[in-house]
Amino acid sequence: CREEGIKVGLRFTINKRNAAEVPRIFSILRERGIPRVCFYHLVYAGRGSELINEDLDHQETRALVDLIMDKTRECFDAGDPKEVLTVDNHADGPYVWMRLQREDPKRAEEVFQLLQFNEGNSSGRGIGCISWNGDVSADQFWRHHVFGNVLERPFSQIWDDPGIELLHKLKDKKPWVKGRCAKCRFLNICGGNFRSRAEAYYGDAWAQDPACYLTDEEIGIK
Repeated sequence: CREEGIKVGLRFTINKRNAAEVPRIFSILRERGIPRVCFYHLVYAGRGSELINEDLDHQETRALVDLIMDKTRECFDAGDPKEVLTVDNHADGPYVWMRLQREDPKRAEEVFQLLQFNEGNSSGRGIGCISWNGDVSADQFWRHHVFGNVLERPFSQIWDDPGIELLHKLKDKKPWVKGRCAKCRFLNICGGNFRSRAEAYYGDAWAQDPACYLTDEEIGIK
């Protein structure tokens, strides 16, 4: 693909079976001159629901995010910068920020402003999903919650309909999230993380995200 001028990047969904391969992924980036990689946290939806027990525990996730940051810095220090993304766990933003506070306070201020601007998870608010048949959902992980169909009704009418309870609540999740999420000092930055993951794990779309690996002390509730 690269020989034909096509942009190339890697995508990698992390679980217990492949987490040890992350250093090798960085080696491939360096060896083949690939400029971009996305590391996806596991979202328990669709076939991913069968892999709940394969997800990393919180300590494993913290260690892996630290490893990704370390490997990214190695690339930059070697004069071979890469675009490295972690995706689908909005606890990553606060975690990176807290590390920068210790290592580079000035940069941490800039990062915090960017995180505030981004506002974390935006399923049902800033992003949506239109399936092949016209069904409208909050995101690609929530296709089992169909808000309407664009073949029957304009998307704008569906998206802004206050009568669709779940969609309406997703527009402002703060009054609805429960558990640790409701008390978290990073709620404005994280956006409550993935409601679909909470639903798959607890059977409640407004429960705390089980994949949040920040400690009670870090989120300000202890």
